Amino acid sequence: MHVELTNIEKTFGATRVLKGIDLAIKDGEFVTFLGPSGCGKTTTLRCIAGLEDPDGGSIVAGDRVFADAGQHKYLSPNKRKVGMVFQSYALWPHMTVEANIAYPMKRRRASRAEITKRVAEILEAVGMAQHAKRYPHELSGGQQQRIALARGLVSSQGLMLYDEPLSNLDAKLRIAMRAEIQRLHREFGVTSVYVTHDQEEALALSDRVVIMNGGQIDQQGTPEEIYSRPASRFAADFMGFENILSPAGGRARELSGGLKVLDDSLPLSGEGKTIAFRGKHVQAGTGEGEPAVALAGRGMIRDSVYVGEVRTATIVTPGEGAVRVAFPADSNRFGADGAETDFHVRATDVVALDV
Repeated sequence: MHVELTNIEKTFGATRVLKGIDLAIKDGEFVTFLGPSGCGKTTTLRCIAGLEDPDGGSIVAGDRVFADAGQHKYLSPNKRKVGMVFQSYALWPHMTVEANIAYPMKRRRASRAEITKRVAEILEAVGMAQHAKRYPHELSGGQQQRIALARGLVSSQGLMLYDEPLSNLDAKLRIAMRAEIQRLHREFGVTSVYVTHDQEEALALSDRVVIMNGGQIDQQGTPEEIYSRPASRFAADFMGFENILSPAGGRARELSGGLKVLDDSLPLSGEGKTIAFRGKHVQAGTGEGEPAVALAGRGMIRDSVYVGEVRTATIVTPGEGAVRVAFPADSNRFGADGAETDFHVRATDVVALDV
C-alpha cells in the first residue's frame, strides 16, 4: 500500500508541531522517521494512524483518503485497517495470546474458521505457537513484543505502523527483534512506517530514513546516504559526526582551530559553509606523500578514554580548536595523553554541508 502525505500541519495550543510534511511512501517500502524527542516523528505517525487529526494537508493510503483537513474529512482509526505496534505493547492482560491476536479480526466480524486459520498462521510466523494459551504476564518482554507484532499484522491490510516498539528491550534482544521485524516485513509484503530516535535501529531496518527536526523533514535517503553523506549540520551532528568545522574568520583555506585545508575542491567559500568528518577517519601523521589529503593539523592528545573496542580522545590544536578522534583500543595511533601529534583526514572522508 502506498502512502502519500501532502503538506501535513499540526498545532497543539500555540505550538506548531508539524510544518508542512510532504512524503510519498512506496508500496512495500520500509520507511523510518528518525529524530530527537519533540521533532514531530510520533505526531506524524499518529496522524497516519488516525490517533491525531492534522490541521492542514491530506493523507492518502492506497485508494482511500485517510485525512483531508481542507474538506474536514477524517477516516476513523478502526476504518483505516492499519496494524500498529506500540512502545508499551498494549496487550490485554485478561486475554490469552491467541485471544489478543484474534481480537481485531473479531471486531471485523471475520468468520470463526478464518480467525482460527489466520491466528495459527501468524503465531507460527512469529514463533509463538506453543504459547497460544498463555497470558501476557506469563511471557518475557521479547515474547510480549512478538505477540504485539502478530496482532498488528492481523489488523493490517497492507500498512504497519511502529511507534518505538523496541525501546523497552535490552540491547541484545533489540538486535534480535530488529531482524524479526525485517523478516516479517518481507514475508508479509506490507508497507512499514517506523518511528525511533535510535540511529543504528533506523539504519538496520530501513529502505529509507527520514530525519526530522523541528516539525520538518531535514533530510531523507537510503541508510548509506544518511550515514555517509548528511546534507545539513543538524543531520551530521545527529548521525554522529563528531567534528563539524567552519572556515576561520572567513578564510576558506583554514578551519577553526588552525586546521589547514589542503583540498581546493572543498566548497568552503560563502556564508554558513561547514565541513564534517568522523573521529574514526582521522589518521596519524602529516599525510605528506599520500593522495587526496583534505585536512591536516597538529595538536596535543587530551581526554583519552577506553570504551571497549575503541578508544576516544581529543586533539587540542594551537588555535584552541578541538578535533575528536576514535581508533582501535589495541592501537597507539596518537600516543598517550599529553603527546604532540600530527594528523590528517582524507578527502573521501570529508562531507561539505550546505546549512
